[in-house]
Amino acid sequence: MLKKSSLFVLAFFLSVAGLRADNIVDQIVARVDNSIITRSDFEKGKQTAIEDLKQRYPGDWQAKWTEREKDVLRDLIDQQLLLAKGKDLGITGDTEVIKRLNEIRQQMNLGSMEELEKAAAQQGVSYEDFKEQVRAGIVTQQVIGREVGSRIHITNEELQAFYQEHLKELESPEMVKLSEILISTQPRRPVDSKDKNSTAQAAPLPEDPAQVAEAQAKANQIVEELRKGAKFEEVAKKESNGSTAAQGGEIGSFKRGEMARELEEKTFPLKSGEISDVVRTRQGFIIFKVVEHIQAGVPPLKDVEEKIREALYVKKLEPALRAYLTKLREEAYVDVRQGFTDTGASPNQNKPVVMAANRGSDEIRPAAKNKKKKHFVLF
Repeated sequence: MLKKSSLFVLAFFLSVAGLRADNIVDQIVARVDNSIITRSDFEKGKQTAIEDLKQRYPGDWQAKWTEREKDVLRDLIDQQLLLAKGKDLGITGDTEVIKRLNEIRQQMNLGSMEELEKAAAQQGVSYEDFKEQVRAGIVTQQVIGREVGSRIHITNEELQAFYQEHLKELESPEMVKLSEILISTQPRRPVDSKDKNSTAQAAPLPEDPAQVAEAQAKANQIVEELRKGAKFEEVAKKESNGSTAAQGGEIGSFKRGEMARELEEKTFPLKSGEISDVVRTRQGFIIFKVVEHIQAGVPPLKDVEEKIREALYVKKLEPALRAYLTKLREEAYVDVRQGFTDTGASPNQNKPVVMAANRGSDEIRPAAKNKKKKHFVLF
């Protein structure tokens, strides 16, 4: 089954595929210096925003969309301004694009970049168009980090004040964040070629005593290696038979009372970073690592300082970014078609001058019927 992030990638493919318009007249909605935003760009922006809200707020995305819809054009103009600034600063995002595309490939469980290209093609999407969307996101984030984020400063007084004001929210019950390595004792079940899913809910097969002994010996050896310094995440990826192996064994956080008593007795006495003894279960032998042990009550400031710093950064970033984008608007030429609204507009913005009447058309048409790439001619 695909993860949510993979589903979002596929949803993005579908939204782009559904909005290709190789043989239609496409209106210009806004001009930003030498760039244009078309009606199909605008519709695609709306669809992408909706898919994002569905992922983040599955039960309440319609209400969120009511708030966000008015800002779609603003966000598209913001992106054009940030991309132009990125070009001025020499930010290309080339290395990060390759890394991000590889992450997407892994999330979709694809074996190669060629398979990712095929996945895009199967949805009717130009891989190059998708790649450029990824690049645009990376460049805009780097510009924001360099031009806005780097100028945000958080003082010790602000950290202390936030901590004191949010003591109640910071209070938590005792819990442990765990990772696991499972060495299975279950014999491999033969698969019925007529129905590969027929054994999904079947009862466990009888254990082979020799296999159990072998699994126990292997688990004990792994514990010794871990306590000598082997990295838990790497060993989990290589040796674990559990479904969490690919994630380095991470299984999440548990409060007292949420785990079986025998597992709780093995894990809750441990400190952050410690490894449990081998635990026998119906599935086999499990080794736990306590990634983090959080005591009940309000944690000391030093334990939550980074989280508080991040919260304060986000709180300061939004107004600072809005002010920066207003400044970029005032330095650029932004012209919005009548009937559309840029909610980020500044009263001090300049208007572009139309140099010739026959170049002032608000429509663009494809220069040639080419399904691989869209070309437009202004007239």
